[in-house]
Amino acid sequence: MMRHRVTGVLFAAVAVIAQAAEADQQLQQRARAFFEPIPEQVTELGGKPLTEAQIRLGWKLWFDPRLSRSHLISCNTCHSLSLGGADNVPASIGHGWQRGPRNSPTVLNAVFNAAQFWDGRADDLQEQAFGPLQAPVEMNNTPERIEATLRSIPEYVAEFRAAFPGTDPVTFENAAAALAAFEATLITPDAPFDRFLKGDLNALSADQKRGLQLFMDTGCTACHNGVNLGGQAYFPFGIVKRPGADILPPEDKGRFAVSNTVSDEYVFRASPLRNIALTPPYFHSGEVWDLEQAVAIMGDSQLGRELSEEEAKSITAFLHSLTGRQPQLELPILPPSTRATPKPELEAHSPARDVDPA
Repeated sequence: MMRHRVTGVLFAAVAVIAQAAEADQQLQQRARAFFEPIPEQVTELGGKPLTEAQIRLGWKLWFDPRLSRSHLISCNTCHSLSLGGADNVPASIGHGWQRGPRNSPTVLNAVFNAAQFWDGRADDLQEQAFGPLQAPVEMNNTPERIEATLRSIPEYVAEFRAAFPGTDPVTFENAAAALAAFEATLITPDAPFDRFLKGDLNALSADQKRGLQLFMDTGCTACHNGVNLGGQAYFPFGIVKRPGADILPPEDKGRFAVSNTVSDEYVFRASPLRNIALTPPYFHSGEVWDLEQAVAIMGDSQLGRELSEEEAKSITAFLHSLTGRQPQLELPILPPSTRATPKPELEAHSPARDVDPA
């Protein structure tokens, strides 16, 4: 009799396990319809193969503060690769301690976005690089001054020749292209969610699986889908209910500044959610520091649904599964300046081209 009872219990346990595995497989299959795992490597950009010479040059330029007028600000200042590719402040501080108007978006996995910046005004990474280098409240430099700086440093001249063979390799455009080549390598594969999509049904915790189910059931996938869980299209912030002025500043009309179309007022690119747990504060205004609170706000403003505390916690747990393997980089030793290198200028109102910041 005891043997039959034990056998029955074992069969029941096996049945429960089988049912759970089947439910996980169904969840995985459904998720695959909305999302893709991040690849292990990006080998081309804009249809052109990435070269090691371009990537290496871009790696050095990324950390070189001499691309800024003050010689104090590098690309890594506002997009720190130690902080999830952002800077963890509401809005970045640029030239002369000026404060930018928007939260700095992460550069990690930016290569997978359909366009760059919150308003999508740059089509690709190279075009995006033009902006911060020239923006008065960011690096406040000019193409001519950047070229003069790079040409004054023999090591850089040699590296530009290797990366961009031609008669005049040291150009502002090639500097931006090198930065874009390096940035294309800043991807974060092998997140728990990637492993789940690839077949590891145990890669997510039970709470993360509930969060994934809710993420799809509540309609979050309408804006946040694809390999980057966002970054592909534009949506009004406040489709159902517009947030308060502290979260949605009335003076920042988003994509309207790009298109000058009334229907684009307060429209922004859907934020990519990869590594979102590493990059507080949230939204373009950078006014929300807690990820669970950000989830609740999005449910209310975008979906017209007041998420319960348990639902918000589960979705937040799922978002934590999007943190992938971070880029592991050495800090470059930069070539020294020469007598011909333009000297730093620290005043806040140095002349620079009128380029809107991020």
